[in-house]
Amino acid sequence: IPVNEPLFDGNEEKYLCECIDTGWISSEGPFVRRFEENMASYVGRKFGIAVSSGTAALEAAIVALGLEKGSEVILPTFTIISCAQALTKAGLVPVVVDSKLDTWNMDVEQIEEKITSRTRAIMVVHIYGLPVEMNKILELSQKYGLKIIEDAAEMHGQTYNGKMCGSFGDISIFSFYPNKHVTCGEGGMILTDDEVLAERCRGARNLFFKPERRYVHDEIGSNFRMTNMQAALGVAQLESIEKHLERKRYIGSYYQNA
Repeated sequence: IPVNEPLFDGNEEKYLCECIDTGWISSEGPFVRRFEENMASYVGRKFGIAVSSGTAALEAAIVALGLEKGSEVILPTFTIISCAQALTKAGLVPVVVDSKLDTWNMDVEQIEEKITSRTRAIMVVHIYGLPVEMNKILELSQKYGLKIIEDAAEMHGQTYNGKMCGSFGDISIFSFYPNKHVTCGEGGMILTDDEVLAERCRGARNLFFKPERRYVHDEIGSNFRMTNMQAALGVAQLESIEKHLERKRYIGSYYQNA
């Protein structure tokens, strides 16, 4: 029994052929912007920035936040290495909080005791489609003036108290790896309501080219661009997400009942 088989029963082939027929296969193609706008709208955010993977999304988001080197960021013990790696590559210090046995998510009751004068952010990671208890996180964020980095890589279409996961963080990320409800093969998305942060993310994914003078750089960035062909897949997948969610929930129910 495979862990997951991607569903390509919508407009995927049509949109990919459009990329080939028009010659728009690079990151400059129109599907990239369309995917960004559609994903932002679906989650209820103002800005979407498409990138090459969920890991790239985390790294660009951390760079965009511009936290001072040596600052501490609280995150769960149980998650992919990409989360801690993005922090350490930016010169930040990961401070881990243990996870709960019933959800695998971070134990929010342990967070406050980990906050110090050097803490600048909490990285929330929703695991296996189960949302973190965000109300407590939001309270701590306001109380201590902390940024929230929300890793919603596994939360396409999931909600917490009626609000879309991926809409809580100062900056949030999604992954589009093949085991996700929306897949581009490889790909990621950064979402935020902050226009300045969004522009910083666009710079970080594109080597921080200066808009007025390309190939002149004041900062170090990376090539985290998503291609038009990946985005075309993403647009088609997002159009069918409710059908994909229904299928996943059926499978989950089958496992539980059996």
